[in-house]
Amino acid sequence: MALAANYGPPVVLGYPLAGSFRARNSPARRVPSHGTDLMGTTFAIDFIPVDEDGRSAPLNWRAVAATERPETFVGFGTDVMAPAAGRVVVAHDGEDDHAARRSQLTLLAYMAGQPRRIRRGTGAIAGNHVVVAMGGNGNGPYVLIAHLRKGFVSVGVGDVVEQGQVIGQCGNSGNSTQPHVHVQVTDSVDWPRAHGLPLAFRTATGIELPGESQIIRSPTTGGSS
Repeated sequence: MALAANYGPPVVLGYPLAGSFRARNSPARRVPSHGTDLMGTTFAIDFIPVDEDGRSAPLNWRAVAATERPETFVGFGTDVMAPAAGRVVVAHDGEDDHAARRSQLTLLAYMAGQPRRIRRGTGAIAGNHVVVAMGGNGNGPYVLIAHLRKGFVSVGVGDVVEQGQVIGQCGNSGNSTQPHVHVQVTDSVDWPRAHGLPLAFRTATGIELPGESQIIRSPTTGGSS
């Protein structure tokens, strides 16, 4: 958590998943964590559900040379929980869950389409997503949970949610190469002008910012072992 501490105290959240999941694009490794400050992603982090062997999906020939059905991944359809209590200010659904890509061959073509997705706007990048305002009266900070499964966003704008409440399912919508959950905290939902804020996660033993590729084992939201 030392790297984020250079930018001020983190906003402390609960984990959005139960079970085992791997941290990727962690701000513990670098800032900006996703290589850009665009849309407030400065301190964003990704969580990929994995099996007991640390794999997001079984190994097969398609993982090397082709796209894969998102349904074959461990995380697809698993419950996603609100990382914080607050009021829902954005609830976007309707974006398709597209094919997953672990193959470097398929990733090259997908990355070439990145400028087009940016031009299409937030839905094409975040996919199906929910934003929870943690402050009173719908004020920030704001926590965004992205890449949810189409048709399974279970909250609406104006709903008051508790930390740990199910808000949707893990999907592969938006700018996502395999089913995972993207979490970020910002000072605004005006995405072209939003600034990312440091984040950390509450566990049974304290507060942590997972390192790159760290596997978190969380029996309940907000805890890890």
